[in-house]
Amino acid sequence: MKLRTSAVGMLLAGWIVLGAGSGTPLWAQAPSGKPATKVIALDAHGHDYLQLLGGAPESITMRSGLVILAPQHSVGKHSTGQNEEILIVLAGKGEMMITGKPSLPVEANHAVYCPPHTEHDVKNTGTEELRYVYVVAAAK
Repeated sequence: MKLRTSAVGMLLAGWIVLGAGSGTPLWAQAPSGKPATKVIALDAHGHDYLQLLGGAPESITMRSGLVILAPQHSVGKHSTGQNEEILIVLAGKGEMMITGKPSLPVEANHAVYCPPHTEHDVKNTGTEELRYVYVVAAAK
């Protein structure tokens, strides 16, 4: 897969090397017991969620996943807690609804940052699937 040189592409390339195929991570074993470089295919096999990173030992603090929302569906209100989060929208249109603030429209090739202690929800407002990758990491 060829990544275009863009802010979103470089952002994704910094965290995940995109692969094609089974959706099963290809783990490289690190001899030191530390996280290792890996390739993760973004193929959810017809499901609406695919975990990409689940924290230790796969990463130090990072968790991430691919979310696929049908039109007019949302993930449900939740909080970032003591973490910060970024969403990288791959396809579709939607909105990030932040408690007490105006909604933020999002669409393919947008990235949305959510600071710690932010209650939010993501909703698909379009007529096609909304596909995005989220990345959550501990804020220090």
